[in-house]
Amino acid sequence: MRVLVTGASGQLGSVVVDAFSDATVVAHTHASLDIGDPAAVTRAVVDAAPDVIINCAAFNNVDGAEDRPVEALTVNALAVRTLGRAAETAGATFVHYGSDFVFDGTASEPYTEEVRPGPQSTYAASKLLGEWLALDAPRAYVLRVESVFGTPRGWTGRRSSLDTIVDGLEEGREVRVFVDRVVSPSYTVDIAAATRHLIERQAPYGLYHCVNAGHATWHDLAVEAAQILGLQPRLVKVSMRDVQMRASRPCFCALDASKLAAAGFPMPTWQDAVRRWLSARGTIQNFP
Repeated sequence: MRVLVTGASGQLGSVVVDAFSDATVVAHTHASLDIGDPAAVTRAVVDAAPDVIINCAAFNNVDGAEDRPVEALTVNALAVRTLGRAAETAGATFVHYGSDFVFDGTASEPYTEEVRPGPQSTYAASKLLGEWLALDAPRAYVLRVESVFGTPRGWTGRRSSLDTIVDGLEEGREVRVFVDRVVSPSYTVDIAAATRHLIERQAPYGLYHCVNAGHATWHDLAVEAAQILGLQPRLVKVSMRDVQMRASRPCFCALDASKLAAAGFPMPTWQDAVRRWLSARGTIQNFP
């Protein structure tokens, strides 16, 4: 199997590359491939002759998208259309990652794939358009992920929210955490494994929610991480309404991954995922 990965140096992309280490992987970073350049994408796909194209590149600056909408739409939507068309021409399977931000956050139970989206920001709209354009490809998987975590200790790239929380816990600092924003965290290792499962099992193409089982507030996540680490946390409870942000965030954005489970890949719980991540990070000394 030949796999072309874009965004290969990012938090998710680097793990996806590792997950396909026994395949022939052509890993492109932004430096080697600007996915916003259609001609460059075409050349890269022709050169790689891939069986699978996995797009891990994204414009993830939620607030920045309000001031740079063209850049957000170019990377999160128009470039996705280019990659999907290149995949179709190459006869390749196309994998793209979506976002929980496509929902308005007013639900009271986890969103399924059938729920009508309601994006509330430029970033969210760009991600939803990207999902639609990705699904135009005849052999496409769109995996919605959220609150992605899984960087190793010493990671120098973009920090996840959970990275920031754990850093604060370990340093004994006060950590501000939302008590009213509900998420379904997604561990990069589990996302990559689910991606490979869908491809290898030739599961039905389409949209899947790919998050760890269960949901929690950021306060819940911080408490769980502190217990695993054996630390006494100094948590400052914060409400969404008390924080001014440039772009709107969905308050309740838990996702239901039952469809992925029905395709043969039940995601582990978020608690299990956090524990495995902290162990792999070298934080827990006596991991069972």
